[in-house]
Amino acid sequence: MKSATGSHTGTGTWLVQRATAVVLALTLPGLVVYFLAAKPRDLAAWQALFTPLSLRVLILLCGVTLALHAWVGMRDIFMDYVHPTGVRLALYLAVIVTLTGSVAWLAATLWSVV
Repeated sequence: MKSATGSHTGTGTWLVQRATAVVLALTLPGLVVYFLAAKPRDLAAWQALFTPLSLRVLILLCGVTLALHAWVGMRDIFMDYVHPTGVRLALYLAVIVTLTGSVAWLAATLWSVV
């Protein structure tokens, strides 16, 4: 008899990986065009680019999506190639701390510009 918890455990993470890839593929080109079209020349112009709340929320959402995408990818790599459990858990923790810190830093930076 098969265990109910053992089947299809990777489907959710597979969907998260694909969904975050779609969000990034749709969002990042628009942000690149926005910044290239603006051509800010000084600090005040750069700060003016980030004044709309909707843009700051979009960039933060993009950062969270990127962090989630990176987490799923790194988790899969560690599960496949790092076999000692202690090392794998330490790597998980390092990645989680790095990604969480990066998103927090992004949020602090975006809201300190205004």
